Amino acid sequence: MPIIKSAKKRVKVAKKATIRNSKTKRTLKAALKAFTSKPEGKTHSAAQSNVDKAVKKGLMHKNKAARVKKQLAVKAKTAGTKPAAAAKKTTAKPAAKKATPVKKATVAKKPAAKKAPAKKPAAKK
Repeated sequence: MPIIKSAKKRVKVAKKATIRNSKTKRTLKAALKAFTSKPEGKTHSAAQSNVDKAVKKGLMHKNKAARVKKQLAVKAKTAGTKPAAAAKKTTAKPAAKKATPVKKATVAKKPAAKKAPAKKPAAKK
């Protein structure tokens, strides 16, 4: 066990990172296995998403991720599937008011002309 305070902290931080990284790796492996067993649109998009997360968290190099995603796309194409499109979030529009007030026509105003700065009085000698 380390004696120095900063070294103790590094042990704690490393332990947390190890847990987080192992969880991300497990989900990535599971998603890739799910896609290879059942190449569907949902599993394809889930696998791509997990690959992107692994890159974001620094577990996989971006070039390796590109290669893996390309391989997934080739497998999906041979299976005849496409990645599922992300569902668009619909925002509820407010209900139309019964009596909408008539807006007045706005007239474009000229911008105010800039005035020259006032001259300062000369210092007396």
